[in-house]
Amino acid sequence: MSTNHGVIQGYNGIAVVDAKHQIVVNAQAHGEGQEAHLLAGMIESTRAQCRTAAIAEDVFEATKLTADAGYSSQASVGYTQDHHIDAYIADRNHRQRDPAFADADRYKERSRQEKRRRAGRHSERYTAKDFDYDEKHRTCRCPAGNKLYRNGNNIDVNGYLDVKFRGAKSVCGPCTLRRRCLTTPDTTATKQVTIFLGKAESLKEKPIEKMKRKFDTVMGRFIYNQRIAIVEPVFGNLKNKGMNRFTLRGQQKVDAQWKLFTLVHNIEKIAHCGAS
Repeated sequence: MSTNHGVIQGYNGIAVVDAKHQIVVNAQAHGEGQEAHLLAGMIESTRAQCRTAAIAEDVFEATKLTADAGYSSQASVGYTQDHHIDAYIADRNHRQRDPAFADADRYKERSRQEKRRRAGRHSERYTAKDFDYDEKHRTCRCPAGNKLYRNGNNIDVNGYLDVKFRGAKSVCGPCTLRRRCLTTPDTTATKQVTIFLGKAESLKEKPIEKMKRKFDTVMGRFIYNQRIAIVEPVFGNLKNKGMNRFTLRGQQKVDAQWKLFTLVHNIEKIAHCGAS
């Protein structure tokens, strides 16, 4: 498993936590670094435990499910949609679309500019944003003001539509901005730029894209933002009690130990609830 301390031999403790009382209702340990494919199994086993506890099926159906980006995949998100589970699963780029984090990279950009200044590079290489694209006429001009010719239109690349432009040799050859425009100006003759047009219709109907539209609503983000206050304190509580690593080997033993860890947490929560 990949961790902050490198790759180690270990197991991943997963927990399903009730929002009202922070009770762990399902816990499993898996010796796998990836979690996305485990979501469906966790949901099914939690549903089975609800049946064993005589919890009505309609209560389970009315429950909202939140999961972090580690559980995001076409298969796992599609499973929740196919089974009509009201899920809010983050994708890896959800913060980039969140208006609350619009200025999150301003310090990184300031740091990059400072590094370029110290290295004596006062100008950075041009990107596609520096090229003037006319959406109406589908034309493009480079930062030097020269018109590029189109050599690809409505190209579907992994569900995204692009249009490609390339400069003429007679223009790019003597251009004084070659070193800011080309990665390898000594070996590359002309500049090619790809303009992103949008998502293809086929991509918009994929499970993750549907989840993104649901997730990015005000209500979607409000529901998901509660996740960190529901499940993360459970892991923090276990770590504070010194239960931050497994001492056994083998899937079955480690899974039993993880369940015992979460049982300690549950006993404490139930005791405090009874005392109040």
